[in-house]
This record gives sequence, structure tokens and C-alpha cells, in this order.
Amino acid sequence: MDRLRPPAPDASGAPSLGALNGSVPVAVGGSWLRRLFAFLGPGYMVSVGYMDPGNWATDIAGGAQFGYTLLAVILLSNLMAIVLQALAARLGIATGLDLAQACRARYPKPVGIALWLICEAAIIACDLAEVIGTAIALKLLFGIPLTLGAIITALDVFVVLLLLRKGFRALEAFVIGLLTIIFVCFAVQIALAAPPVQAVLGGFVPSREIVTNPAALYIAIGIIGATVMPHNLYLHSAIVQTRAYPRTEPGRREALRFAVADSTIALMLALFVNAAILILAAAVFHAGGRTDVEEIEQAHELLSPLLGVGLASTLFAVALLASGLNSTVTATLAGQIVMEGFLRLRLPDWARRLVTRGIAIVPVVIVTALYGDQGTAKLLVLSQVVLSMQLPFAVIPLVRFVSDRGLMGSFVIPRWLGLLSWLIAGVIVVLNVKLLIDTVFRS
Repeated sequence: MDRLRPPAPDASGAPSLGALNGSVPVAVGGSWLRRLFAFLGPGYMVSVGYMDPGNWATDIAGGAQFGYTLLAVILLSNLMAIVLQALAARLGIATGLDLAQACRARYPKPVGIALWLICEAAIIACDLAEVIGTAIALKLLFGIPLTLGAIITALDVFVVLLLLRKGFRALEAFVIGLLTIIFVCFAVQIALAAPPVQAVLGGFVPSREIVTNPAALYIAIGIIGATVMPHNLYLHSAIVQTRAYPRTEPGRREALRFAVADSTIALMLALFVNAAILILAAAVFHAGGRTDVEEIEQAHELLSPLLGVGLASTLFAVALLASGLNSTVTATLAGQIVMEGFLRLRLPDWARRLVTRGIAIVPVVIVTALYGDQGTAKLLVLSQVVLSMQLPFAVIPLVRFVSDRGLMGSFVIPRWLGLLSWLIAGVIVVLNVKLLIDTVFRS
């Protein structure tokens, strides 16, 4: 994976995302805000992966056990995500290739196939977390058994198909709508919990306990591993190209500025949601002496009694359902991008969705039938470990590509950003390897 070969054009001649490429018009003139609005959307779709059900368990456990201490870790992981997503947008806009296409063009065929298989495993693992999260939300809201809830999640293929037929803006509007629901639900819950402002702000300052306490370090690594989603780097490098900006150097430079602004703003929303989950757990569970809370269902069950407000648990479940539904849309799109980019193979959207969702549903149904609800909680953790294993295989190629002047031309990243990017890649790789080792030995 380390050795690049000379650039090779996409033999199929097909742009990333096919007909969706350049399908969203952008304003040529007008105010800065008007032009920014035309580029708003891809960042919010990417931000979904940073607040999906896979993040909830680590945030809940971190807040319940250590109060506000691990807020600094959430902030650090979010800053890492902002840098990496800016690199993904730069690759797509500067080269006209998404990350999957760039890997196919720049690496030998065996390496490209290996990267594709690893990425597919990560998408399935991500889908697994979404199935579990959505099934848990359906159970909490409507009393639907987990097994049946997991099967029901397969029906979301029709939602994705309908949205894609209405255009990419409709897909973005759906995602942003669900993100708004999540944001409002947690804003209300934080208001109900009324956490001490000074303690919350203090939590964003790094503490020695994060490193010196093995239990805190374990959860901290889990937060970083669950936050930086590998398939989102493939996704962002493609969907930034849906805008119809001029494919000239000035046009690409303006598009890059707006794309980075879009993703940065959206990821600050993801920071709020992740921090809100941890703050809620700290203010309700840690402050109430319930430091043993680790699972989503357990948190839902205790929220209303401890807060004294029945609405709290309902809002929690509604936000979880919105999170699961949102994640399925972006995971489907990421799967399409990966398959087309690596293999130049396009499956119909419904077929791609049913294949990945079917693979994810089977283990959930089997584990639920054999081990009950406790088994799905362990399966959720396992899905995050699989994602952690794949992460270096997305981050390292991305940093190499944007550092390569032969590929990027005048859009190559400056030396200081290259050093920062390699530092982030190194930290993520080391922490995720440690998370994998610790998880194996702890299990």
C-alpha cells in the first residue's frame, strides 16, 4: 500500500457518482452567503457518520463513568475529523477522483482489491451498528422485538430509492431534517438535565486522568475509534463533486473553500451531539451515582426516573431512531461509491442496499435469537472494532495522495498541513491498534 504508481486515468471515463456529478447548480455571482448555501449539504451528510449509533455506547459509558473528563477527547477527535474531511474534499475537487477511484488508479491491482475488500467489511460493520441502533429505537418507541426491528430496517431501501429519484438535494434535505431532529432532542434533554456550566467547560480541557487511568484511556480510544469513520472519507471525496462548479483552477479553489467551510460547520454540529450524549450521561448517571451505565437501552430506561421527566426517555429514543435512519442513507451512498470506484461495477441502488443490509441483518437476528438483547450490545462493540481495523487503510492513502504534487498539482497540501495530517494519521493508527488489542484481550 506504500508504493504509488504513476497516475492512470479512469478507463471507464465515468465521473464519480455518474449522473449525480455536477448535478447541483451553484451561484456564479451574488453574496458570499448565497454561494456558500449552494455548497451546503455534503458536510452534513458526512457528519452523520460522526454521530451514528456506534458512537452512542462509548459516549454514554464515558459520561457515566468519568463525568465530563472525556469531553476533551470528543473535541480532539472532532478536530481530527475536520482536518481529514478537508483533505477528502481537496482530493475530490482537485483531481476529479474520489478516494476509491484514486486508489484504483494509483495502486497495483492486488492492493486495490485488498483495499476494496477491507472497505466493504467496514461498510458492513457500520451497517451492523445502524441495524442494531434502529432496532433498539423501534423497540424503545413501539415495543417491537429486536429481531423483528432488525428485519424492518431492510425497508429503508425504498426511502433511499425515492430520495435519489428526486435528486441529490432531496437526499441532503432529508439528512439535514433528521439531523435537526437529533439536535433539538438533545438540546431539550440538556436543558432538562441542567449540567453545571463550569464543569462542562472544564471537561474540554485535557486531564491527566485520561492517560493515567486505564479504564478512561480505553473509553477514550473507543471514542476516537468510533468517531472517525473510514467510509466517510470515500463518501466526502465523491459528494463534493455533485456541485456544478467550473472545472477550472479558480473554480476548484472557490469550491474547495466552500466545501471546507461546509464540512467544518457540519462537524461542529456533530461535536455538539456527541458532547451532548456524554454531558447527559455525566449530568444524569455519573451525578446520580450510576457509573455502571454502558448500554443504550439501560440509559433510556434510567433517564426519565433520574431526571423526573417522562419526556426525556422519549426524546432519547426519537434521536436514536433519527440517527439510525440517517446513517443508512449515507452508508448506502458510500457503498455505491466504493464499489464503482474500486471495481467500476455499478449495481442498482436497491440491489446494493439489500445486499449490505441483508449481510448486516443476519448476524443481528442470529445473535438476538441465541443471546438476547445483551448479545446485540456486544455485537455493537464488535462492529466498532472492525471499523477501527479498517481506518488506517483509508487515512494513509488519503494523506499520501493529497501530499503528492504529481497527482494534486497546485492543490498539493503545504508542508505544515502534511506534517499535521501524518501526525493525526499516526495517532489514529496507534490508538486504534491499541483499542483492537485491548478489546481482544478483555473479551
